[in-house]
Amino acid sequence: MSSDETSPEHDSAYASKSLGRAVMDIDRLTTEAVNTVSARIDSADALEIVRIMNAEDAAAVAAVGAVSAEVARAIDILAEAFCTGGRLVYMGAGTSGRLGVLDASECPPTFGSEPGQVFGLIAGGERALRHPVEGAEDSPEQGAADLKAIGVSARDVVMGIATSGRTPYVLGGLKLAAEIGAATIGFACNRPSAMDDLVQVMIAPVVGPEVLSGSTRLKAGTATKLVLNMITTGAMIRIGKTYGNRMVDLKPLNEKLRIRSRRIIREIAEVDDATAAACLAATAGHLKPALTMALANVDAATAQELLANHDGHVRSAVAAASSRRNSSV
Repeated sequence: MSSDETSPEHDSAYASKSLGRAVMDIDRLTTEAVNTVSARIDSADALEIVRIMNAEDAAAVAAVGAVSAEVARAIDILAEAFCTGGRLVYMGAGTSGRLGVLDASECPPTFGSEPGQVFGLIAGGERALRHPVEGAEDSPEQGAADLKAIGVSARDVVMGIATSGRTPYVLGGLKLAAEIGAATIGFACNRPSAMDDLVQVMIAPVVGPEVLSGSTRLKAGTATKLVLNMITTGAMIRIGKTYGNRMVDLKPLNEKLRIRSRRIIREIAEVDDATAAACLAATAGHLKPALTMALANVDAATAQELLANHDGHVRSAVAAASSRRNSSV
């Protein structure tokens, strides 16, 4: 047998050794540790359980606050990618994957973004959204394959979400993303992690041991949701999807959103409901140009032109219209 060949016994021994290292690594994770605060939670009444969990959730919020600078860097990277036609691709397994898919699915109705501009990949595919898919998270090759299947490119941003920081599916995806030149962001609730050397920005709020040991759908899940909310909301604000704190690029897909659209125009532009409705009718229900019409006192075509010339930012478009009028006086 040559020196670079191995016997089945050697392979088995190596696999056992690797598994042993993996188990030891998992045992050292903060998210796997035992929480002394909730050690006797099985003896607590309902109100005590609520108070314990609420206090521990507050720790998750504080942990996210401690990584504000990293979250801000991720927002800047993502906003730049959006402006050049790039996408945000979330990758995760289990709760992490589900939260990524959730955030991605909420962007089109909230911000009027194109479907797929924010995309969520979960280990095990769509079935894994509702049912556990055994072993799906253990394949780095599948993570890379799933990214290839959606045509990931150097314009995109790939964000790996793994509260343990070691999920093979996520690591495989991040490795491929880095190789093709995509921007990479990592999220974990343990520090250091296996993601550290694979990403440009590492977001690691250390939330501490869970109320139920190892149940990362709790504090780690809360921290994940907070950070994903910040990243997509922050990037959408930066590219002009809001006016002040109002969502002005939402899609009025139901009666509630149509009523909200009219209310936003009435309140910001200080016009009556009939004027708000007329502006929306002139723009086929699209709020952003309708609001620009009402604020700048221009027709629909001019509103669209102003927005196009100012990268979709209503405030800049209205200021330009005002400047144009003043210079013509």
